[in-house]
Amino acid sequence: MAARIDHVVTSGTFTLDGGTWDVDNNVWIVGDDSEAIVIDAAHDAAAIAKTVGDRTLRAIVCTHAHNDHVNAAPALAELTGAPILLHPDDMPLWRLTHAERAPDRELSDGQVIEVGGVALTVLHTPGHAPGAVCLYAPDLGTVFTGDTLFSGGPGATGRSFSDFPTIIESIRNRLLTLPPETVVRTGHGESTTIGTEAPHLDEWIARGH
Repeated sequence: MAARIDHVVTSGTFTLDGGTWDVDNNVWIVGDDSEAIVIDAAHDAAAIAKTVGDRTLRAIVCTHAHNDHVNAAPALAELTGAPILLHPDDMPLWRLTHAERAPDRELSDGQVIEVGGVALTVLHTPGHAPGAVCLYAPDLGTVFTGDTLFSGGPGATGRSFSDFPTIIESIRNRLLTLPPETVVRTGHGESTTIGTEAPHLDEWIARGH
């Protein structure tokens, strides 16, 4: 059976720098009928595990360590036995949510994660968070961008551990170089394409946020 992408929306809160906001998160599940990976275990481990079903969960991949993207990761790991993968540059953020439980493995730029007969390449895309990554799956014609790139512009950079010039460089050099038809599956909200977003880079820079 060919690999597919399943999608769950979970709801909860995002907390950082003393503020808390209600958020809906996209949880992406990539795999075939026998195995899968989860991208961003947000808020509701039981709902995510239900979508995974009886498949073997090979990994819980964190695009970054803001609490709304990792708060269900330890519980999902407990349910499934899957390892949690995070870029080491995001450990300071991870510890804000899970001081007692470290990730199991490190993500690195250029690393390839294989599941269900497809390969996902890790792209280190700092800016929204120091260890933010995207996962590019050319065989599926898609890139999973977490909070680095949304429909309409870059992820927020107004809080601790973030930097606007850095996220612009990540988007320019790592994402907008992908084929224009590549579908951008984001951490929140609607999907878009590289070709839709690329013409607006200068507008984002002029806006400066």
